[in-house]
Amino acid sequence: MIEDKNQNKTPLSELGEFGLIDHLTKGFKIKHASTIKGIGDDAAVLDFKNEQIVVTTDMLVEGVHFDLSYMPLKHLGYKAMVVNLSDVYAMNAQASQITVSIAVSNRFPLEALEALYSGIETAANMYDVDVVGGDTTTSTAGLIISITAIGYVNSKEVIYRDGAKPDDLLVVTGDLGAAYMGLQVLEREKEVFKVNPQNQPDLESYTYIIERQLKPEARKDIVKLLKDLDVKPTSMIDISDGLSSEIMHLCKHSNVGCDLYENKIPLDPQVISTCEEFNIDSTTVALNGGEDYELLFTVSQEDFTKIKANPNFSIIGFMKEKSAGMHLITRAETSIPLKAQGWNSFNS
Repeated sequence: MIEDKNQNKTPLSELGEFGLIDHLTKGFKIKHASTIKGIGDDAAVLDFKNEQIVVTTDMLVEGVHFDLSYMPLKHLGYKAMVVNLSDVYAMNAQASQITVSIAVSNRFPLEALEALYSGIETAANMYDVDVVGGDTTTSTAGLIISITAIGYVNSKEVIYRDGAKPDDLLVVTGDLGAAYMGLQVLEREKEVFKVNPQNQPDLESYTYIIERQLKPEARKDIVKLLKDLDVKPTSMIDISDGLSSEIMHLCKHSNVGCDLYENKIPLDPQVISTCEEFNIDSTTVALNGGEDYELLFTVSQEDFTKIKANPNFSIIGFMKEKSAGMHLITRAETSIPLKAQGWNSFNS
């Protein structure tokens, strides 16, 4: 994490807006036949023929969504892509194109934006998407990134939040809480650095949770896996704001209730040990931490045998009638009303 302080710094004014765009995107390759025209004209031209189009946009603001004191710019570019792609996969769709817009202050030289776009390009290659446009402008408030992701899905395969039925199984991919605990470690080390700038943190025992915070992965693999298993979820959402918030979204849109079982929530051992170190309840972290970018979905009980032994999935509860409400069933088998206490960018 030691940074070379003697790097060359090229002011953005040397390139101008269009020169900057050309410079940052010159290595981007077109991979999809649906991309008729990418970067270089007034608008991108896409052709999806008979597929349904899905579009999603997210904005990341310095000081609100990321802290550059411990977030490398390459990682930030990669993460900004993943945040958007996750929403596409939550629709059971395939992502194909991305637009990237940034507002940047004059404290950022060209080399900083090269690092940012290197992460964007890496993600574009990893997830097989085309970068087809965007915008650049100046900012008086640091760095702002806005990304729009475009994808496609057959009309019979699209999955919304409103299809869950009573008795459906509630399923989650991967494990939860790691991104939040990675953030806690990074914030702690930032405070230590303020006191002693010569101190270099030892993060060896936190590698997994820090990676989950700085370089999350969207679950593109799950879309293919579900198709291979011949399983179509009845509802689906990605976990960006915390498990409890996302469960409540599914319940609200599907007009159902839910029982979530605490002892079924998947936790990585590094999350459990770090929670003990910070004296934080691991269930609270899983419910409210956010930024996991796993997929939460419901399936009919008829599909139980297709998913029960798959290591990618954890069955964590089941849906009920709306009148039954939404509850967490604790390890002590007590029922607690589920509350949404996850990320809210408008909270002070």
